[in-house]
Amino acid sequence: MPLKIRSDELLTISSYETNLCDLYNSYNRREFVHPDPLEFLYDYDDPEDRELVGLIASCFAYGSVWQILKTVKRILEQIGSPRQFVTQASHQTLQNIFKDFKYRFTTGDELGALFLGMKRVISDYGSLQACFLKGYSPTDDNVIKGLSFLVNELSSVFDGRPRSLLPSPKAGSACKRLNLFLRWMVRKDDVDPGGWDNVSPAKLIVPMDVHMGRICRVLKLTSRKQSDLKAALEVTDAFRRIEPEDPVRYDFCLTRLGIREDLSPDDFLQGCGVKESG
Repeated sequence: MPLKIRSDELLTISSYETNLCDLYNSYNRREFVHPDPLEFLYDYDDPEDRELVGLIASCFAYGSVWQILKTVKRILEQIGSPRQFVTQASHQTLQNIFKDFKYRFTTGDELGALFLGMKRVISDYGSLQACFLKGYSPTDDNVIKGLSFLVNELSSVFDGRPRSLLPSPKAGSACKRLNLFLRWMVRKDDVDPGGWDNVSPAKLIVPMDVHMGRICRVLKLTSRKQSDLKAALEVTDAFRRIEPEDPVRYDFCLTRLGIREDLSPDDFLQGCGVKESG
């Protein structure tokens, strides 16, 4: 069951609906995507290529956005056609291509294991989406079961090696990057390209990081001090009150706050009539 928000602790999100709608209408446009790893998905019309690019781009969506873009671009330039590369690359090929790869604490060995995981999933299920659907039911409250199944299948080749690219919701992780990947692939509007037509946007979970957590705590959309899975579920439940079929609708425009020079989280919060305590 979804987490229930206590009315005595949290303000109703309807108080901010106008502010959120204004932000969405102003900034949920393709022209405001850069800089964002999402932009790499626009180059791939085939959903079976796009899902692979989306997983790669989302897995590296941590750290400086400019370093993220540089890293993902480098990887994609090395692999060419995503699905063809994934299905044909051998372990030795991956070792040779990524032997000198390093992004923060992610090594070429871990990146190679991710590719091997994708190769195994495609071999066993046909696509990442088909694997996700194996663990997902339309009657589920959210995407956790499907995501957990997909992560488990992708991770089976790691054999105890580090797997920071693939956190699991089973461990309580907010799985911000993987929920970001699902947002890109499931939603379809001016920003999110979609491609996974068999998953309902109503089941998505807000990609929760420290910046989104801070904004949502000030807006009293969560009582959690940590930006963990429980916080992500609380916030998603709050957004579902005004967007029951699309609770992550406002994720992209809210993440523009602090990224774009013409937008400020503090100005937005002030417009909502709230301010950070302390």
